[in-house]
Amino acid sequence: MDVAFADRAIHLPESDTLVLTDLHLGREASADIELPLSDGDVPPRLAALCDRFSPTTVVLAGDVLHAFSHVPAAAREAFREVEAAVEDASARLVVTRGNHDTMLDGVWDGPTTSEYRAGETVVCHGHEPPECEAERYIVGHDHPKITVEGDDWPCYLLGEGVYRGADVIVLPAFTRLASGVSVNGGHGRGPLERSPLITDIDRFRPAVHDEDADETLEFPPLGSFRELL
Repeated sequence: MDVAFADRAIHLPESDTLVLTDLHLGREASADIELPLSDGDVPPRLAALCDRFSPTTVVLAGDVLHAFSHVPAAAREAFREVEAAVEDASARLVVTRGNHDTMLDGVWDGPTTSEYRAGETVVCHGHEPPECEAERYIVGHDHPKITVEGDDWPCYLLGEGVYRGADVIVLPAFTRLASGVSVNGGHGRGPLERSPLITDIDRFRPAVHDEDADETLEFPPLGSFRELL
């Protein structure tokens, strides 16, 4: 596959585009309990990805923010640091709106779009059907993870010809604060297939990127893979 996976993000070499989704900045402040992690790791992780791939474009594919009614100060600061990381990499920042981004104007004064075309790939959040036709769609929204022997791993979902004949790649949430949705029936916040681009989850192949080994492990389609677990 002509893409590179790393730290819950994806790089498209042909268009030199780095895509990440579901940052959910401000989730820590919106939680009723103290969380062991914070939004503070998002900017340095993005900076590390920019150092690795040197992209010309960085796309935030929706749900940049978490809360619907206000923007916590920590989320504002984290977004300023995200902008700085992209600027330091001499890249262009593109922001697409997700269903959580009702307050996005409170942190971002640049243009937004519902879909972004990078060559033959269209990037969108995935909470509603895309308007543009493409050979491949890259989306987020569902926060997929896979549960193997009781351990949870954020995962990508790779679908060939699954949406109107086009390929679909679903990214895991970039934030580490999201619990995720298990694609193989384990624990999570609910069933997958919320995105209209996921019409048959059994046709998607999970893929897990091992950060320590810098290796992406791909599994069989879920329709057959579940029987092996």
